[in-house]
Amino acid sequence: MTSPPILFQHLSPIKSKIALLLFITVLSLKTQSSIAQQIYSKAYGQKGNPALIYVHGGPRGNSTLFEGTTAAALAKKGYYVIVYDRRGEGRSADPGAKMTFEEAAIDLNGLLQQYGLTKVNILGHSFGGLVSTLFANTYPEKVERLILVGALFSQQESYDHILNTSLKLAVQKKDTAMLKKISNIKSFDKKSEQYRKQTYEVASYHGFFKMPRPTEASKRVNEQYENSFSKSNIRNDKAPTLFYENESRVNIDTKSILKNLSHKKIKLSAIYGLQDGVFSSKQLSDLKKITGASTFYGIENCSHYPFVDQQEKFVNSVIDIMNK
Repeated sequence: MTSPPILFQHLSPIKSKIALLLFITVLSLKTQSSIAQQIYSKAYGQKGNPALIYVHGGPRGNSTLFEGTTAAALAKKGYYVIVYDRRGEGRSADPGAKMTFEEAAIDLNGLLQQYGLTKVNILGHSFGGLVSTLFANTYPEKVERLILVGALFSQQESYDHILNTSLKLAVQKKDTAMLKKISNIKSFDKKSEQYRKQTYEVASYHGFFKMPRPTEASKRVNEQYENSFSKSNIRNDKAPTLFYENESRVNIDTKSILKNLSHKKIKLSAIYGLQDGVFSSKQLSDLKKITGASTFYGIENCSHYPFVDQQEKFVNSVIDIMNK
């Protein structure tokens, strides 16, 4: 057995063990506090109101779009809304960041400590849905609700849907360049950075992330963002590379974890745009079975960013979920 540090050796064995455990706990808390101070975060609303933490997409993302459009709107409805940028992403510059799920969990724990929160509700968007799901599974005592917002949950199914749908469109349009690109992507290792990157490039090319029919309200929300937070839209282009270098879970399916969250007393809900090109109708149907029909909110004329495409419906959905 390892001997306790010198400063504890004058104590009895039992007291020494207790003191050592306390020392390690304090050191861990100090480390988390130090990390939290390096991470950009901001709270909206009155502390003491139900806490909502927004976990952004990525890797290479940030929370500016949600912060610049919807954080204050939710705060006005009586919530304590916290936004942050993960370590090494957005406004939380850190050249030593590893971009792993474990590191993301450390950051979330540090955020809870920083704001004096013991239990929270999480809004996990896109890749942030994976971060949030894994965090909830590991720390169920810290999560009251997990609200998936256009969140990834079966990555390979999404990649297959994007490529197969794009292939049909390319055939219809006789787009030989796109046909060649898709064929090339399908030859890649499915757990490689290039496979993910180029698949999403194909999705973006076909407008899979865009709202089908922009409304006047959605135009105003986008304009609000452009006039306030767009300059803070900082991206770390190295983030995806670091993630693929340091994280083994780069292409995962979390449906089994989501099914088990109810056993851990976590309330699961979902808000998805019904025209989100990242997900097939089967995927959304599968997720609806997991969450239950009453806590799955599908929004029409809405793609990957429900809080921008249909902000009012998104806010009302969150309110309804929080009141259940």
